[in-house]
Amino acid sequence: MIIFDWDGTLCDSVAQIVRSVQGVAREMGLPVPSEAEAANIIGLSLHRAMEVLFPEVPPVELEQLISGYSSHYVANEEAPPAMFPGALETLNELRGRGFELAVATGKSRRGLDRVLRVMGMEDMFDATRCADETTSKPDPLMLNELLLERSISPERAVMIGDTEYDLEMAVNAGISSVGVSFGVHSIERLAVHKPVAIVDSLPQLLELPELAGR
Repeated sequence: MIIFDWDGTLCDSVAQIVRSVQGVAREMGLPVPSEAEAANIIGLSLHRAMEVLFPEVPPVELEQLISGYSSHYVANEEAPPAMFPGALETLNELRGRGFELAVATGKSRRGLDRVLRVMGMEDMFDATRCADETTSKPDPLMLNELLLERSISPERAVMIGDTEYDLEMAVNAGISSVGVSFGVHSIERLAVHKPVAIVDSLPQLLELPELAGR
């Protein structure tokens, strides 16, 4: 099974997330994070991301902050959202090679379902797990739940992601990983977690021996 992160790996949504974080900060009179600061939390659950970015916000007000972010995100959303070049072709080719496909994302269930519906991709993935259904990356629970749901052993799974949170989660779950260089975190940060490869485009995944198919 090949498990993909969503934002920054399959979907080119980093700028939209940054704008939404900065927008809700302005709206609530909070310090506005820089682009780098806002991008750095991509991959974490929304609740955890807001705690990191706005530690001064008391827990009772976090839900208001999260709700405001979600409203900004929908308002900033392109229709349909932009996928990275070759994303759909790569996914279809991997399915054709016999792989099960899954998503492990920091998005909410509502957010992921919405974007899959808008893009007509509801049937692309065999399983998905969202951060509001489980624990935030890099805790391995999200991956462990996907493996259990599909009866897949760790050695038969690969995690694909653009952040150190994705790759650290894979290490914690005992599965292999592949980093992508075109997302949020630098190659240096990804390399710390010893992925089997770091690719510069999604179609390059098709050249990896680990993804040659069964």
